[in-house]
Amino acid sequence: MKGLLAALARRYGTPLYVYDAAVVRDRYRALQGAFTRPALVCYALKANSSRAVASVLAREGAGADIVSGGELGRALRAGFRPSRVVFSGVGKTEAEMTAGLRAGVKAFNVESSEELDALARVAGRLGKRAPVSIRLNPDINAKTHPHITTGRAENKFGVETGEALALYRRAAQDRRLRVTGLQCHIGSQITSLTPYARAAAAVARLAASLKAQGIPLDFADVGGGLGITYKDERPLDPRALVKTLEAAFAGQPELELLVEPGRYLVADAGLLLTAVLYRKRTSKRRFVIVDAAMTDLPRPALYDAWHPVMVVAPRKGKKTMADVVGPVCESGDFLARQRPLPPLERGDLLAVLKAGAYGFAMSSQYNSRPRAAEVLVDGGKSRLARRRETYRDLTRGEL
Repeated sequence: MKGLLAALARRYGTPLYVYDAAVVRDRYRALQGAFTRPALVCYALKANSSRAVASVLAREGAGADIVSGGELGRALRAGFRPSRVVFSGVGKTEAEMTAGLRAGVKAFNVESSEELDALARVAGRLGKRAPVSIRLNPDINAKTHPHITTGRAENKFGVETGEALALYRRAAQDRRLRVTGLQCHIGSQITSLTPYARAAAAVARLAASLKAQGIPLDFADVGGGLGITYKDERPLDPRALVKTLEAAFAGQPELELLVEPGRYLVADAGLLLTAVLYRKRTSKRRFVIVDAAMTDLPRPALYDAWHPVMVVAPRKGKKTMADVVGPVCESGDFLARQRPLPPLERGDLLAVLKAGAYGFAMSSQYNSRPRAAEVLVDGGKSRLARRRETYRDLTRGEL
């Protein structure tokens, strides 16, 4: 692996995102294969919208969870069937609704009364019936980072049970709409079964109540959020998660179950390859300055996230603590803090691991830095998935 990384750096340069297609396939098959009833794994495209990565999952038969018109276009170009695409997001525009209806998506996960009104208007103009799934906010604490919890009453996402019931009754009576499912998503990087069990129970109760009122559903969508190990977390076994979900819906065998994983499928499949530019010491710190930055991998700056750092070709010598930092003019521009690293020379390569989710997808051109290239490795072969941006790309479109 280390020899391959060195070869990729020589061929494509750094910073460079490298993805392993085999890891993505294995994760998908482990989760999809755990279900014993009709189920659809919808890849949350926001985690990594690279066409090369998404295409791996589309070819496996996965569905897609999207949150914008741009992601709809990416999903379709990657090969996802529209009938396996669910359109989420708290602020869909009418233009995005139009695109989704024309494409024939599986469902719109509606998150407010006004959004339901807008979807009905768009469907009426197009002469179509919009497939509706209401997003339930069950006020459940997923006990994850505050920025990535989504199922509390103080979060902007979804609607509470009473409002959800009212919206379903309205939708069921509107000929422009077609009630098809119920959705819930409570957060990201979840490592405990308890919040999933509580959320699934809330969805199952509401689904049963709707059925009793003559509003049957086709599917129940319990969202994503399945966590991974970055440092010392103990992630859930996907089989345990599926068993918990199936138990919650045991009395409703007619419902297809949907899950929307993102990080779980792609985080461990990706790494960010970066080269050492300079080394420096102050009276308090050892710094390793590399050519990747918070613009390439924002998670450490945004969430104080911890990513493992591997030296591709380690040198002999005593390891000492060091901060791995980038060139951006911000004190928050770091990839790792206080890590034991061996002696390093200019040009040495570091690999920031577990970077396949919310890495390139959240990258930016801050400080007018062109974004990195992406490479997909599959079956021992590598191919360029996205070319490195140039300085000309930075001003394309400017007047």
